[in-house]
Amino acid sequence: MQICIPVIEDRGLDSRVSGHFGSAPGFMLVDTDSGACRLLENHNDHHAHGMCQPLAVLAGEQVDGIVVGGIGMGALMKLQAAGIAVYRAMHPTVAETVAAFKGGTLLPVGEDGACAGHQGHHQH
Repeated sequence: MQICIPVIEDRGLDSRVSGHFGSAPGFMLVDTDSGACRLLENHNDHHAHGMCQPLAVLAGEQVDGIVVGGIGMGALMKLQAAGIAVYRAMHPTVAETVAAFKGGTLLPVGEDGACAGHQGHHQH
């Protein structure tokens, strides 16, 4: 299974998880079976509220789930419509997040957990 985790920098599994999906500098794609990971740069990290284009950034990638600290309603709806599960990030690093995902302890993000607005990077 492959999951996507928004990150602040590229340090592999030691990368720090970003506080918000759309404004993250990059997305770490992690194969939860092998532990292999690679970074996709987010060239859409500076966007107006509601203008996040998550599927454009992830185009051509097989992603089964996304783990986020925060996400806007529009991005959440687009991902869910594409059949991509969205989970709440609760750990500071990619390695800890992957372990929690594999352990089944991450909670899904529902409509009530989406951000109403955002200004830059933040935690929820």
